[in-house]
Amino acid sequence: MARTTLDDIPFALPAVTAAEKRRAKKIYDLLLLRHPDAHCELVYAKPHELLIATILSAQTTDVAVNKATPALFKKFPTPQAFAKTTPAKIEPYVSSLGFFRNKARAAHESMKAVVDNHNGQVPSTMDELLALRGVARKTANVVLGNAFHKNMGVVVDTHVSRLAVRFGFVEEGATVQAIERTLMALFPRDTWCILSHLLIFHGRRVSTARKYNVDEFNEPLARYCSFAKSEKKKAKP
Repeated sequence: MARTTLDDIPFALPAVTAAEKRRAKKIYDLLLLRHPDAHCELVYAKPHELLIATILSAQTTDVAVNKATPALFKKFPTPQAFAKTTPAKIEPYVSSLGFFRNKARAAHESMKAVVDNHNGQVPSTMDELLALRGVARKTANVVLGNAFHKNMGVVVDTHVSRLAVRFGFVEEGATVQAIERTLMALFPRDTWCILSHLLIFHGRRVSTARKYNVDEFNEPLARYCSFAKSEKKKAKP
């Protein structure tokens, strides 16, 4: 089977079968039923706030970021305000987060580039976002999907990586790149953004890193999850 090629995606997607797509759709539909409120859990009001919040979220939780950003965004309400300050003046507002000095520098330099190169507007293309300090594909996909409603890829975090294996979309040990491209091939493009939210919600609430919510063992999704099956066997008296 030939690999899928999309004109505005700079790489080919892996070949998947019609049967694999049908199975993926069943899982997607069940995720929608289980998590109808799935959404980006970073709190933001403007694209630059989402960009900064996503930069800050690296190796920490959305909850921790959401505790830090209200005061940060009040002090620096615009990209221009971030650009005019210094990393040292940003640091006190993000000191509760891991790697806060690097994150303060990334927030400052990315906003300076937004002001200097994009007239103060967060760019809405993958290449332009990737040129900003602190921005890799995951961050760019978050911003494009949620702030601009553009599906250029799938956000792959630890939850998405874990569930991609448990649902059998990829093999154990697959790289982040391989996971993203496989999910892009399996699921329709207009679902890529919400797909990541659905998997993240499921990974936080049901199929966590260390356990499967026992109340969910009889849910239809459990039939598709290798981890749920193994945990259910362990739970039997």
